[in-house]
Amino acid sequence: MPSIDMPLEEMRRYKPALYRQPDFEDYWRTTLDEALRQPLNAELIPYKLPCAGAECYAVRFDGYKGGRIAGWYVRPRGNGRCPGICVYHGYSGRAPRPLDVMHFVAAGFCVLTMDTRGQNGQSQDAALYPDGHYMGWMTQGIRDPKTYYYRYVYADAVRALELLAGREEVDESRLAITGVSQGGGITLAVAALSPRPVLALPDVPFLCDYRRAVSIAVNGPYPEISNFIKAFPDQYEQAFRTLSYCDNLNLAPLIRCRTIISNSLWDDVCPPSTIFAVYNHITAEKQMEIYPFHKHELPYEHRELQYRVLVETLRP
Repeated sequence: MPSIDMPLEEMRRYKPALYRQPDFEDYWRTTLDEALRQPLNAELIPYKLPCAGAECYAVRFDGYKGGRIAGWYVRPRGNGRCPGICVYHGYSGRAPRPLDVMHFVAAGFCVLTMDTRGQNGQSQDAALYPDGHYMGWMTQGIRDPKTYYYRYVYADAVRALELLAGREEVDESRLAITGVSQGGGITLAVAALSPRPVLALPDVPFLCDYRRAVSIAVNGPYPEISNFIKAFPDQYEQAFRTLSYCDNLNLAPLIRCRTIISNSLWDDVCPPSTIFAVYNHITAEKQMEIYPFHKHELPYEHRELQYRVLVETLRP
C-alpha cells in the first residue's frame, strides 16, 4: 500500500498550531487533583503460574470516579527494589497478560498492565454519559469535555502508574511507560500529565492531531468521529472543542521525560503526519524511529531497540 500522507520531508516540518481552550490547564489540574486524591483501594490477587523467577497477580483498583479497573502485575522474586514499567493496550483490546511481559520481568523489571475501561478486558466503565454516541468509544461523552471518555481513561492510566510507583519493591525514581496504538496515545498523555516517568515508549500512537487524523484516516477508530458528526452536523464545533482537551497535540509540550516514538509511514490507522505533529511539539529529549514500509505494525528490531533502551536507562 502506498503512503496516503505527506512526503517525509514535509512531515518532518509539520507542526500545526496548538488549539487549546482557555481553560485547558485548569481542566487537567482539576482532573488530576481529583484523580490523585481518590483512594486506589488496590487489590493484588495471587495468580498461579509456574515460573521460578517471578510472582504474578491479577490487579484491581478503583477507576477515576468509580468502577473497578483490572490489570496484571508481575514482579521478579527477591527483596531488592526494581524499576517499573506500566503498559497500556490498543483500541478495543485488553492488557498484556503475564507471559506477554515475562521478558521484562526476567531482566529485573516490575510490570503493571492496565485494561482500558469498558473495552475487551475486565475493567468496568462506571461513568455516566448523558447522551448516545457512535459505536466504539471515540465519541462517548463527546458533547461535553467533562464527560468525555478519554478524560476518564487518561486519569485511570495516571492512577495505574501511581499504583506501580507505590509498591514497596518498586523504585519510584525508575519508571517507564509504553503501549502500542491507543496504548501509545495513552503513554503520551501520561508522560504529559504525570511527573513520574523517566522514559516513555509510545508506538504508532493513536489520539494525535485529531483534526487531521479525522480528515485522512480511512481505517480504525478515527472514522467514528466523522460518522458521529455526519449524524449530528451541528455538533462539529463542540466535538472538536471536546477533543482538544485529550488531543496529544495539545498535551505534547507538557512532556518532560525522554520519549522514543515509532512511526510507520504506510499506516492508514494512525497517519504518520499526526504522529509528527505531536513529536514536533515535544521539547523534552526525544527520538523517532521511522519504518517506511510498515503499516500499523512494528518490526522485531524495534522491540529489541526498546528493550535495550529500557535496560540502559532504568538499570535493573
